[in-house]
Amino acid sequence: MKKKIIVAPLHWGLGHATRCVPIINILLANNYLPIIASDGNALSFLSQEFSDLECLKLPSYNITYSKNLKRDLLFKLPTILKAVSTEKKIIHRYILKNKDVVGIVSDNRFGVRSKLVTSVYITHQIRVLSGATTFISSFFHQKIIKKFDECWIPDNANSQFSGKLSKSTKKINAKFIGVLSRFKKENIAKDIDVLILLSGPEPNRTFLENKLITLFKNDGRTIVFVLGKVEDNQKKWTKGNTIFYNYLLSKELENVINRSKIVVCRSGYSSIMDLAVLQKKAFFIPTKNQPEQEYLAQFLKAQKLAPFKEIINFSKENLSETENYQGLKTEVSKINPDLFSLFKRK
Repeated sequence: MKKKIIVAPLHWGLGHATRCVPIINILLANNYLPIIASDGNALSFLSQEFSDLECLKLPSYNITYSKNLKRDLLFKLPTILKAVSTEKKIIHRYILKNKDVVGIVSDNRFGVRSKLVTSVYITHQIRVLSGATTFISSFFHQKIIKKFDECWIPDNANSQFSGKLSKSTKKINAKFIGVLSRFKKENIAKDIDVLILLSGPEPNRTFLENKLITLFKNDGRTIVFVLGKVEDNQKKWTKGNTIFYNYLLSKELENVINRSKIVVCRSGYSSIMDLAVLQKKAFFIPTKNQPEQEYLAQFLKAQKLAPFKEIINFSKENLSETENYQGLKTEVSKINPDLFSLFKRK
């Protein structure tokens, strides 16, 4: 009987789910049976990506973006805490019923841990930026991290792409596990001039979609939009020189990114890792009032890797700035199967 490991990404856009794809694949390759646990689009995406795997539905944290993210998170704290408590009970009941569960991999889900099995937490944010309250938000996040047996940081040991987010003076049982990506670089013809990848929670995803569709309307280049809307059926349609997809699964998305000359997207961490592995020229539009994305965009620009603009100042003419930047580049990390040796019933 195969040993089961619960893999539980946070539903906050698709980034947490997509970076769990290589984790799930390496577990399968090493004869483990992953159990997918999440909610919303993250669960829908992974259940389609791995249609043969068992899925557990967890409660939603119901996180959305607004003009004042910190205030809204504070107001939603009771909802988040209730969801954390509920998901912890769901996981506990599942482990009690399934004696072959030996571990948990939680990507930023606070309540997906158990004293019955080894529990691992994935995050690139040991330090959580929140302006004047960074010390407080980092303190509480690190307190949560310490409840897990180990913390895996998806980056190289020199914090190549996460910068100060993955650095801390506090003692945390953390390991850098390398750059995670579900993609592989292919040397194929670049027949897409501009690829626009949309993602993230509402209402910002729709706002960015509408703004960019307007800006690139009647553009003479070959433009492709991947809207990041996971629905029951994949859809494709064309307007002028622009091709639209509601969403793409990994192999299809890998193909269109490889075929693109420039990628326009949010400066989300999973997107950065994917584009670095595929060695792409990128232009970032960080989510306003999202300190992590704003920092990452500034961090990469300072290294002359990729330019960025806030959406209010962005125009399609800005894309020419990518000529003055190196582009993102790294080798995909091969996850060491020895990482899984710590998983066991306690």
